[in-house]
Amino acid sequence: MGFFSNVFKLTGKAELKEKIKNGAMLLDVREVEEYKSGHARGSVNIPLFLLPTEMGRLDRNTPIVVVCLSGARSAQAVGLLKSQGFEAYNGGGWQSF
Repeated sequence: MGFFSNVFKLTGKAELKEKIKNGAMLLDVREVEEYKSGHARGSVNIPLFLLPTEMGRLDRNTPIVVVCLSGARSAQAVGLLKSQGFEAYNGGGWQSF
């Protein structure tokens, strides 16, 4: 894995795509305007700043793959989700999904 994978603790894309194929949620934490300009098919948009108040919409029994533009916001979201008992993975940039 590359530098950014190590910094943002990214799991392998193939592994994450397999998790999504098997029912994991793809959560995009970019701003609404960013999401509207392009996003991965099947993803759900909850901007990072809203995540603390919107976690009730998420199923604790479903793994969550989190994406953003570069992996920084998704890393923050993964930390927050894990602290609340969710199984969450940093997918990095949304374009790969």
